Amino acid sequence: MIEKRPATNVLTERSSRVVSLAKLHRASVRRAESRFLVEGFNSVDAALATGRAGALLVREADVDRHETLVQRAVDAGLPVHLLNDRAASKLSEATTSPGVFAVCDLVTSTLEAVLDRRPALLVVAVEPREPGNVGTLTRCADAMGADAVILLGDAVDPHNAKSVRASAGSVFHIPVVRDADVVGALARIRAAGAALIATTMDGELSLEDADETLRAAHAWLFGNEAHGLPAQILAEADHRLSIPIHGRAESLNLAAASAICLYASARVQNRGRPA
Repeated sequence: MIEKRPATNVLTERSSRVVSLAKLHRASVRRAESRFLVEGFNSVDAALATGRAGALLVREADVDRHETLVQRAVDAGLPVHLLNDRAASKLSEATTSPGVFAVCDLVTSTLEAVLDRRPALLVVAVEPREPGNVGTLTRCADAMGADAVILLGDAVDPHNAKSVRASAGSVFHIPVVRDADVVGALARIRAAGAALIATTMDGELSLEDADETLRAAHAWLFGNEAHGLPAQILAEADHRLSIPIHGRAESLNLAAASAICLYASARVQNRGRPA
């Protein structure tokens, strides 16, 4: 039972608040207002847990279903607004609206802030364009205990709704950096003591034999989904590793490759540490 109730007026699709929030679907508006909209239980739950949520919106018909989220928002003193069906549909970018949303401040960090903490494991994506892949990469990095996700060059906005959903809340758990200067950012990462590791089909080292390399601080480099890493970046990497493929598949996609690489790093770096 919710001890305090959200606002009793139900916002419609024509409400000025709903119209304003719907504009956050555009990256330019998100940047200008320094806030973004998340939807679904996992994302809203993580936003509340990390103190990132500034307001909660819930479809009137789903108040009871999302009672725990509403109660947490009320307990935190956050405004809670009710939506009618059309308003919820207008705010949602999912095929079927989950009926619960949170308005949050942007989560991106700076490369300097990440490097100041002397990271042991970084995930670097060079010009990723597919938001779902960025979200999956963020979720995997979070699960494997990486220190940050760094998006370089002309990269998709990590606050994109599809990216946020694919991260399943992890975008609130792990620092995410955007930096347009690919070469400069990689130089700063290396200068901070992290080796740059690229995956390639003909790497000089197999992932199965890379434990010593992965024990030290390093940054995995992952390329654009369509074109992979630029030749210059591959050439300048400190190590080029190949993932052994024992079956007949020709290659792995970004999500699969990153999961395998990050698991290998986590296995080596966490060996011997208390569970």
